[in-house]
Amino acid sequence: MAHTPDHLESLSPGERIRVLRESRGMSRPVLAGLCGRGPDWLKKIERGDRELRSHTQLMRLAAALQLPDVSLITGGIPEAVQPVPLGRLTHPALPEIWAAVMRRQLGPRDEEQPVDVAALQARVDQTWRLWHSSTRQRTEVGTLLPDLIRDTEVAARASNSTSRRRALVALADVYRLTAQATAYVAPSELAWVVVDRALSAAQEADDPAAIAAAAWSMANIVRETAYPEEALRVVTDAADILRPHLADAPEDWRGLYGALQLHAAVTSAREGREGDAWRFWDSGDQTAKSLPAGYVHPSTVFGRANTDFHAVSVATDLRVARRALSIADDLAPDTMPSTERRARLWVEVARGHLQRGDRTAALHVMVMAHEISSETVAFTPSARGVTADLWRRAPRALRPEAARLAEAIGIAPEHG
Repeated sequence: MAHTPDHLESLSPGERIRVLRESRGMSRPVLAGLCGRGPDWLKKIERGDRELRSHTQLMRLAAALQLPDVSLITGGIPEAVQPVPLGRLTHPALPEIWAAVMRRQLGPRDEEQPVDVAALQARVDQTWRLWHSSTRQRTEVGTLLPDLIRDTEVAARASNSTSRRRALVALADVYRLTAQATAYVAPSELAWVVVDRALSAAQEADDPAAIAAAAWSMANIVRETAYPEEALRVVTDAADILRPHLADAPEDWRGLYGALQLHAAVTSAREGREGDAWRFWDSGDQTAKSLPAGYVHPSTVFGRANTDFHAVSVATDLRVARRALSIADDLAPDTMPSTERRARLWVEVARGHLQRGDRTAALHVMVMAHEISSETVAFTPSARGVTADLWRRAPRALRPEAARLAEAIGIAPEHG
């Protein structure tokens, strides 16, 4: 078991990171780069201007600093230290997905025949529905994706001119779904390839809705790699493409526009820009109100319920926990058809409870989130971060339950 050296005992996590970095002769840009972040991000953490809330980034920092245990950064209690794993989060479906993406056929083969694009799009739509309905969405969708990637690539190459645009839209949809299914487990190079191919296919199809949807997916990757301003630019540019068409647009075009607004709201909230965050959220809210009651976008699940769910996320990211929990109290989670999104709502509620220091309530709702979708909790960094906090600091009477949750998602070693 690791013990905190005396010279770190009184330091904050950010100060500990700085001392440990300097003791290893590492520059700030080098350490930040090993974590896939920029030096300004690390500078804010070291100075205490930004809280290190991401469990994934905490583990990356610990691994880059070659620490045996994250308690050297967090000051964890002796009963609940957390060893640093040698690898990163992964999933059994990833190697086959990687192979399908990276072994792309560069030109048509003589034996390739035109594809029934309508039937292919139906398969894509069905797989999106599975993503939102399954409790083990990464496993079930991940199993289907390799064949779907290969088949849509063939369709885009083999289709005649009249169906090629529809084949490219299907290809963009598949790569967007791949980005969702591999989020936080794919290496960064795969994540960027996938979202870039989605956007390129949508642009080649010259389909505004496909472009906007691909931009929404790309902005997720941009934001998670610490470029919030670029993420905002991507979604606002995409919204600008859709805006002139909104008066007469199909419902799903308006649904995408609303999803882009909510994305911008969360991005702004994470940067502490309260006015911008609620302005973007209001725009999404007005869009949701312009759509029929019960409308849900098929891939982003934008609609009335998702807009309300995002209000909780915005308030939590702005660290106004009382408001976040008050909003959550008035929600009807079962109106959201996406299992994955319902689980993430409870993760946001748990974050709000943690901000108020109520670990008993946080643990209760995290157990609920895990029951709704075990893979959402296991593979979402914010959920892992909340679980790690509970494992380290839950009230003594609740530590066995917190440990079981931590073991279930792979944070704590299993006890045999």
